[in-house]
Amino acid sequence: MARKETITIQNILDTAFAMTREEGFANVTARKVAARAGCSTQPIFRVYKNMDELWDAVYQQAISFFQDYYSLYPKTRKTPFVNLGMAYIAFAREEKHLFELLFVSDSVRKRSMYELLNGNAGNVVYEINLARVQGCPDPSDLFMKMWIFIHGAACMSLTGDYDLPDMQTMDLLERSYEAFVGKR
Repeated sequence: MARKETITIQNILDTAFAMTREEGFANVTARKVAARAGCSTQPIFRVYKNMDELWDAVYQQAISFFQDYYSLYPKTRKTPFVNLGMAYIAFAREEKHLFELLFVSDSVRKRSMYELLNGNAGNVVYEINLARVQGCPDPSDLFMKMWIFIHGAACMSLTGDYDLPDMQTMDLLERSYEAFVGKR
């Protein structure tokens, strides 16, 4: 009778993903994953051809995690791009290593920032259409202007240089939107 596998592909992926969240993607090695999962490296390479395949799986899980995070983030404002911006900045603050993996690191990125943000639900397209409905003459251009501020704030939160409270950040996003549209 064959011995029952105790370490599954899901155990390995969950371990590697947890390590990415806590320590960063660069620290996910076969030996470290094996040690944390309580096994040798053999089960890892039984289910993954190589570490690149495991890293791809971790990357895909990080994308799903961000999409779930965004979909569950409270949408409290009607001004276009504010809810998306708030979720993005909060994600950077709360999930530093995943944020770096998805939105900062160019060595791993397999999807553009726009693809990641837009997600399966069309998050960016929704915001652009909302801006259009609210009378913005060029919502795609407005998105780029807003995104410079949003991404900058999120990156600053990685280093601890952005520490404004949420209410102040929402106010800044709304005022930026109005200034770019020409309402102020």
